[in-house]
Amino acid sequence: MDLPVRRTLPHTIPQWVEERSFLFITICCAERDRNQLGHPDVGPGVLSTVAFYHDHLKWHCRLFLLMPDHVHGILCFPREPGMEATIKAWKGYVKRFHGVEWQSDFFDHRLRGRFSLEEKISYVLLNPVRAGLCARAEDWPFVYRPPGRLI
Repeated sequence: MDLPVRRTLPHTIPQWVEERSFLFITICCAERDRNQLGHPDVGPGVLSTVAFYHDHLKWHCRLFLLMPDHVHGILCFPREPGMEATIKAWKGYVKRFHGVEWQSDFFDHRLRGRFSLEEKISYVLLNPVRAGLCARAEDWPFVYRPPGRLI
């Protein structure tokens, strides 16, 4: 049986959207249900690349969390080079230097207000708890928050 082909949506931010708008991003590893990211020898290195991108203004990160087989981020991007090019470059770097195999695409959702931003932050922080990886969100070690930033 031939399955329908899923239409790929563009990852462009419309011109009318304010450049400082946050997006909820999910990027999945190529092989789901295999722990590629939640290791002490991989996770900190991946998070250091998130911090590097934040510090060098490639994106503005509000929150970034690694799960064993995917990542969640609350990010905003400059218009140029844009979200798609920035994530593609980041995924390529993480693959090359940390051996993480990614799916070819990613999911993005624009957060349209303070309520949706707070809701997604809570969702992201509680994800390891819901998955049974830790008892409290504060116990999960694979999280990046910019220094001096309260969530």
